[in-house]
Amino acid sequence: MALADKILKLKKEKKAIILAHNYQRPEIQEVADYVGDSIELSRKAIVEKDAEMIVFCAVDFMAESAAILNPKKKVLLPCLGARCPMAQMITVDEIRRAKIKYPGAPVVLYVNTLAACKAECDICCTSANAVEVIRSLKEETILFGPDKNLAEYVSEETGKKLIPIPENGFCPTHLLFQPEDVLVLKMQHPNATVMVHPECSREMRKVANFIGSTSKMCRYAKESNAQDFIVGTEEGILNRLRKENTGKNFYLAYEGAICPNMKLTTLDRLYASLKEEKNVVKVPERIAKKARTSLERMFEVKN
Repeated sequence: MALADKILKLKKEKKAIILAHNYQRPEIQEVADYVGDSIELSRKAIVEKDAEMIVFCAVDFMAESAAILNPKKKVLLPCLGARCPMAQMITVDEIRRAKIKYPGAPVVLYVNTLAACKAECDICCTSANAVEVIRSLKEETILFGPDKNLAEYVSEETGKKLIPIPENGFCPTHLLFQPEDVLVLKMQHPNATVMVHPECSREMRKVANFIGSTSKMCRYAKESNAQDFIVGTEEGILNRLRKENTGKNFYLAYEGAICPNMKLTTLDRLYASLKEEKNVVKVPERIAKKARTSLERMFEVKN
């Protein structure tokens, strides 16, 4: 029996659901029950009432969020080494210092943060709903972390002042995209539509026809009449884009844009984690309770 078939058999036996982020390997996406961005998968984890176990094929903070939102379910992370570098760039102490420096300013944290940091914020956001979350707040000055580029983008869209915590937090993969590479691709595909993630630099956002999260990119590609797309986000999204849009062409803006942490999840590691029920993600209840409030408040904001 092929390894993928063994995983599917085990999943059924253990009443588990497999969630895979858009940046996962194609073979991981193929065995998943749901493929999406962080907010899509978080919502799926909540609504799947019959599942007793959640196997989250992504990076640490996403599995933590699933565990926070589903305290009665066992949440597995196939590879414990799959950590998000951006999530490591912000600390609880930095958030507390910023609160003292800017009293009265609400703290909004990107979900790309660890649970202890989420417990310190007023509300979370994803790249898909960051603009709506900031608009939902009455304050004009807001503390935002940890991605500086997303903070810049949201500030441009809302007109509000976002103070980044830390000063220069970033996604190492999205920082690889450069406008020069897009210009070269546009010479080869002059009618191509350029889609980029808001974690990209301001220079990349300036050359884009569309800026949005991975879920919004997928939606935009489906609805667009364009045949060619230049894509400015991690290469794993190409599998879903091509699968959902046969007949359309997708070109990665930079071929080296691969998140090594997302790619640590393999079929072997997924199978071992599911079979042995190992790499259980647990968040201390005192932290989970506060973090849960910030996540649930995010879900209340209309997109």
